Amino acid sequence: MLFTTLGNKSNPAVLFFHAMGVTGASSEPVAKALQAHYFCILPTSTVYCAGQVYQGKQDEVRQVEVFLKTQGVTRLALVVASSIGADLAMDFLTTTHLPVEHVFFDGGQFAQIGKGTRRIMVPFLYMAIKSLYWSKGGTLKKIMWCDDDAIKPYFIAAGKALTYGNMRRQMADSLEDKPFPALPEDLQCRCWFEFGSAEDHLKYRAAVRKAYPHGHHPIFEGCNHMQYQIRDPQGFASMLTSIIEQNVLPPLPFVKSA
Repeated sequence: MLFTTLGNKSNPAVLFFHAMGVTGASSEPVAKALQAHYFCILPTSTVYCAGQVYQGKQDEVRQVEVFLKTQGVTRLALVVASSIGADLAMDFLTTTHLPVEHVFFDGGQFAQIGKGTRRIMVPFLYMAIKSLYWSKGGTLKKIMWCDDDAIKPYFIAAGKALTYGNMRRQMADSLEDKPFPALPEDLQCRCWFEFGSAEDHLKYRAAVRKAYPHGHHPIFEGCNHMQYQIRDPQGFASMLTSIIEQNVLPPLPFVKSA
């Protein structure tokens, strides 16, 4: 993995897990809006790091834990997980010994996909992400989960370093067709599982609500996958601050339910 940090280490820590096909830098617009008051940690998955070999989610979590220790982080005010980052974040949440105060899942891809289907998906995902690098982002509007130009540079950067082997190994142990991991009721009450009404991942919401009935499950009406985060990072950061400070969403006109 590669790690970027923004903000002062003495401030409360916020840890980001990024989406598929982008680097950890994709969270920088939000982190920059938080850095005056929070210490933001932005890992880039080994899958998108040149010269590194993806070993599995447990090893990714280990690398995160080691880095947090080197930075003197003893608790996390917030974990933010976007799209497939939710899959890795769940492994982190269920194994870490660090206190985690709040969690926000932005369009978490809580898919439960059989091994055979995941194996078939690998060449398509690999070609989709690599094509963004080869075309300098020209294929973005045709093939990816978000066609907003603001996130294009992070797709291009991820595609440059991606190897087929790393993509294959990641999909072998991600989005598995297993029951969702258990979370304590108290932590569920501080977890926010958000989906946009216009995104395909909305279909996972019912299963998430059943697995984590004590959590918050807002729908961002009219929003596509991660759209609020990408198009209004300042507003998204203000929302995260409200969750950290009060465990409530601020008044947002597009919030359908929580």
